[in-house]
Amino acid sequence: VLRCRVDKPLVDVRAVKGEPAELSCSVSHKDVQGTWFKDGLKIKNMEGVRFEKKGSVHKLIFDRIEDFHAGKYRFETEDIKTEASIFVEDPPQVDKVLLKNLTNVPTVTKTGQKVNIRIPFEGQLPIRTTWLKDGMELIDDTRIRVDKADTFTMLSISSSERKDCGDYKVRLKNDHGALEMNLKLVVIGKPEPPTGPLKIVESSSNDITIQWKPPKDDGGKPVQSYVIQMQQVGKDDWVTVGEAPKTCNTFTTDKVEQDMGYYFRVRAVNAEGAGEPLESDEVKAASKAIPGPPDPPEIVSTSKETITISWKVPRKTGSSRIVGYIVQKRKKGAGVWVPVTNTPVTDKKLKMTNLKMGLQYEFRVAAVNAAGVGEASPPSKPAFARDSTEPPGQVRNLTVASRDSNSITLTWETPEPKNGVDVKSYEVEMRSYISPNWTKCSVLPIKATTYTVKGLQPEELYFLRVRAVNDSGPGQAAELETFIEAPPPVVPPRFLINDRVKTFLVIKAGDTIRVPLRFEASPDPVVTWLKDGHPLPKRASVKAEHDATQMLIDAAEFSDTGTYTVEVRNSSGNKESFSFQVQVTDIPKPPGPVVLEENVQKTVTVTWEPSASEKWESDLYYTVLKRESEKGLWHTIGDMIYNNKFTYTKLISGRDYYFRVVAKNCLGTSAPSDTVKPWRLRKEKADFYIKQQEYRGVNQNQPPRFLVQLKPRVVTLGTECQMSCAVTGHPQPKITWYKDGRDLSKDPTYLCKNVFGVCSLMILGVVKNDEGEYMVEASNSLGREFSKASLTIKGNN
Repeated sequence: VLRCRVDKPLVDVRAVKGEPAELSCSVSHKDVQGTWFKDGLKIKNMEGVRFEKKGSVHKLIFDRIEDFHAGKYRFETEDIKTEASIFVEDPPQVDKVLLKNLTNVPTVTKTGQKVNIRIPFEGQLPIRTTWLKDGMELIDDTRIRVDKADTFTMLSISSSERKDCGDYKVRLKNDHGALEMNLKLVVIGKPEPPTGPLKIVESSSNDITIQWKPPKDDGGKPVQSYVIQMQQVGKDDWVTVGEAPKTCNTFTTDKVEQDMGYYFRVRAVNAEGAGEPLESDEVKAASKAIPGPPDPPEIVSTSKETITISWKVPRKTGSSRIVGYIVQKRKKGAGVWVPVTNTPVTDKKLKMTNLKMGLQYEFRVAAVNAAGVGEASPPSKPAFARDSTEPPGQVRNLTVASRDSNSITLTWETPEPKNGVDVKSYEVEMRSYISPNWTKCSVLPIKATTYTVKGLQPEELYFLRVRAVNDSGPGQAAELETFIEAPPPVVPPRFLINDRVKTFLVIKAGDTIRVPLRFEASPDPVVTWLKDGHPLPKRASVKAEHDATQMLIDAAEFSDTGTYTVEVRNSSGNKESFSFQVQVTDIPKPPGPVVLEENVQKTVTVTWEPSASEKWESDLYYTVLKRESEKGLWHTIGDMIYNNKFTYTKLISGRDYYFRVVAKNCLGTSAPSDTVKPWRLRKEKADFYIKQQEYRGVNQNQPPRFLVQLKPRVVTLGTECQMSCAVTGHPQPKITWYKDGRDLSKDPTYLCKNVFGVCSLMILGVVKNDEGEYMVEASNSLGREFSKASLTIKGNN
């Protein structure tokens, strides 16, 4: 009677809820029928499960794994049985169509509108939800709210603003895994006002020309044009006088009257409409005969009771010769200008007396010709009536020396030296991109020519400027030409490893090796791949993105077997590495010619040349078969043979024997190598008989034995932990893990693996309750063996 045996046993399956899965085993005879059991009960009709048999392969196929499918399954015939478990994992999941739309299509809204981004999800509770914007976790405030429920999470913004634009990330995590989604929010609005001041380029009795700069924020859509409006002094109505294209920042109007004063304002327009206006001071359309305004007077010197000023001839002198100048003064902040002299001043310099010590004054000058008094100049810089120098000049060479995620260091040089002008300290001012107001960075005076601005928000945009200060007040500010973006926070490199990432891969020669890995790091790191400590072969290609990398070899060769390491290193010197092993193998080549010898009476020794596959396959073994007629059935007489020799003793005189040898590994069986001629025992001599000791075939059986014992581990709370050991024995030992005496076989929070005798226990994110003593039991029909080690968790209680 032929006995059936298991060629390929059932193996444990970890399946994601909602995904397909299958249990599969193969037996030695294709005509054998078997029975499936779940948790000891015969399976007759289970929802979503179907049976399949193809030749000697028996399968239990699950169209869609559900929670009730978890359990221990057994396939059984009269001769054999094989068991394995299905563990159902339920990580956070989002509908694939919704996930694709959220990650690939930005959410676009307008300023002032509500924003509601709702993401429903499924998975084992509790699911921890985190929302981040530009790398920083979102916190509820008066406008922004993050809702977290068991089946969904939602971001709500009551009235969106331009500063809400940016990259958002949603993290969903439970005990079975994690899911990250990258979203983008675009908020579109009207432009900011054009950048001021609104300058008067030209002014005459017939026309006025104004000039401005583009707005610093165009509202998220390109500026299309500028609308210019004018208001006559004394009237309430603004009149639109024209429109300028987006490429032009000047405008001239001839709709003015001589000697009349006007105000101008300019609005930037995009597809959303016109933004807030930039307004000018009063502009006068002067008579041709009246002189134009001189430049602001310069402060020459100051004392306790006197201030000396000087000025230049106006660019437009009018239609007649200038005969003098009218000089006026006012206390800083006052609205009324007072003449300094009763008659025009013929010189272009004047020393004013009878001033009150300690008060601050402003001065302006108007030229006089035969047509009358011209337009007054803009005011001078304020000056104190005291013994003091004028305010210092502008600092030089303002630059950014260094910066990190929350600070920027500035350096500069002292102003150009002037006689009598000193510098006592400096002021550093800043404003964010979304605010028009400047604020001082330090309450105390800054003495050095360097300063570090702290407390910045990562990836926020800032404008910075520096002033020199003395007793006369602050000098002209030196501003950085462009805004400064604070770098993103430094995140040490960390691989995002889950149970789908294997540390040992068996690849068939000619198949593709593709290993994708995800990580997180900031700033973007340098990714390096190595094989056995050396650069990858040229056939291997590597692709890297800001948070993922992948190695690809289109057709695996035996030389690709080895240990691969990927290292992620950022500019701060932090690094992280991950290693895995690749075994490239193939269905074995057949053994060489088979030779038969009768070294001992009534026995035959079968020897053969090694399979060529022994050069690249370390786990190759041989099976010897025999039959007793040319067309009889082949029967296995020796299996799991790791040498090239086998002795068979159960021979009967007078029969013809045929022998066959095949090579096997984890992928399958080679073509056979057969004896050429039948083998027959030599006849015994009647008058001489010696009873030979009966030789048995090679006995490969051995009890379990640990080649590498478990080692104690100390890990940090929340990190991944893997405990491993190595076991040998024949038949292959059954491996069972225990924690403090409790069997872990049915606990889905632990991932147990046995790959070619290397046994490992994986805990994805350790908690305090995982601390304790762990034990591995290896058992077969010849005995049992144990290995123990402790796991210690360090971190917050």
